[in-house]
Amino acid sequence: MTILNKKQLDDIESLQQRCEQEDFTLKLNWETLRSRNGVMKNDFFHYVGVKLVGFLGLYDFGNKVEMCGMVHPDFRRQGIFTALMDEALRTALQRDYKLIILNTPAQSHSGQGFMKQLPCEFSFSEYQMKWSNMELDNYEDVAVRPSNRDDAETEIQLDVHCFKFSEKEARDYYQRVQYEDTLKTMMIEKDGRAVGKIRVDHSGGEAWIYGFAIFPEYQGKGLGRKVLKKIVAEQRQLGYDIFLEVEATNDYALRLYESCGFKTIQRQDYYQYKKLEG
Repeated sequence: MTILNKKQLDDIESLQQRCEQEDFTLKLNWETLRSRNGVMKNDFFHYVGVKLVGFLGLYDFGNKVEMCGMVHPDFRRQGIFTALMDEALRTALQRDYKLIILNTPAQSHSGQGFMKQLPCEFSFSEYQMKWSNMELDNYEDVAVRPSNRDDAETEIQLDVHCFKFSEKEARDYYQRVQYEDTLKTMMIEKDGRAVGKIRVDHSGGEAWIYGFAIFPEYQGKGLGRKVLKKIVAEQRQLGYDIFLEVEATNDYALRLYESCGFKTIQRQDYYQYKKLEG
């Protein structure tokens, strides 16, 4: 089963905290780890006695899979991550994903060095940003409401049009996020019609903004800025530290977030694995 028990989750968290003492942040998709379901194996562990010293997770997005993992600093250069990667790659290749993506923090020398040993090429960077206190105004007239089942097709089409998902990827992804208990999806309305969405994940005393999308015909009119200000104001009132992620290739989004008080704190680099023939 892919459901992780409390001990496994605690072990992963402890290992992550130890690895991040080297001044970088690992992207382990905690909302997914906490809501694993089904029968496929997606998590790979290496224990020494009762101590978890290596972990790698697969994160399925339709026809695409992402991988991220870590090894305790005292147990590196022992082939642990290579063994985890080999097992995870065999699993991914058996499932015939069209795209296999690996990610590592830009500041991780060991992670970047490992990528150079693999048949992969750089794809894109993703920035993690944190909101710093600034005055927020001019957002009161924007309409944002909780998503419901009637919004399913709109959410799917937003992922298709804004994030370049295929129809199957978008539908599979929609089904997956329904199991993520800490994730809340909000719909953005204009003139009574749902034209966008934004997701907020609450975990570890933090609020993370994901999946911010508005149909192209409604972009560039100030709607996105108002929505972002409204969501940030609400999360600030609830007492959360507020974070978000954005791909560096999306310059407009990066400027939008910066104008609303977000500053870059970390960067994740993504690499596309090149399947070997034969």
